Amino acid sequence: MTAASRVRAEATAAWHSFVRRRTAVFFTFFFPVILILIFAVLVGTNPGGGGLFAEPAGYYLPGYLAVVVLFTPLSRVGSTVARHREGNRFEKLATTPLTRAEWLLAHTLVNAAIIGLAGLIILGLMALVTDATLTLGPVSLLLVAAFVALASVVFCGLGAVLGSTADSQDGVIAASNAIALPLLFLSETFVTPDLLPAWFRPAMDLSPLTYFARGVRELTFSGGAFGGDLLVLAGLALAFFAAGAYAIPETD
Repeated sequence: MTAASRVRAEATAAWHSFVRRRTAVFFTFFFPVILILIFAVLVGTNPGGGGLFAEPAGYYLPGYLAVVVLFTPLSRVGSTVARHREGNRFEKLATTPLTRAEWLLAHTLVNAAIIGLAGLIILGLMALVTDATLTLGPVSLLLVAAFVALASVVFCGLGAVLGSTADSQDGVIAASNAIALPLLFLSETFVTPDLLPAWFRPAMDLSPLTYFARGVRELTFSGGAFGGDLLVLAGLALAFFAAGAYAIPETD
């Protein structure tokens, strides 16, 4: 059995496990929908008006995408690792040819597919219910997909680390929220840098989500250079994936 077939088999099992949980499926795709309906439609943007949501609607696309890119892998991979630890599943997996890196790769592929589907829903809603002006040709769509895939790898790796170190599934959820909420609003997603203290702005570069948001915004809205953000995110993806694979226990 080759590595590719092992990863494919684990990914297929993980996908079926996801779709069988109807509540998880519903809220995975419903959450970004309700977010857009609240902030983009009910609250709306006020270009030039100052404060939050003072930019044009297209500016906030990376923020909406960041919600699923950040929360989905952190909670799903973290909870899965914690659940496997509690059920001694990794001890059983250690007797099979499937390695920790292959296991994480399979679950990362599934999460990337889920996030990609949610991202398409977000793009469709942005086109239907907002007046956002976006630059989305075939090439830019492929590059946005690359940003989404790399960010998914980053946070799947981080989720694996959380799931391997937390003492329970509840602990994973608490840790995920404690990390995700600050990152979501302090990574150039919804809050623009000029609204934050000058001394704090350099710290935004420490967040992987910042490079995702900047790159996607340059591609779809600003029209600036995005190559540096893509390269940094690729490097972070490799580092976080390696950390996550190493953190996954072989036995419990």
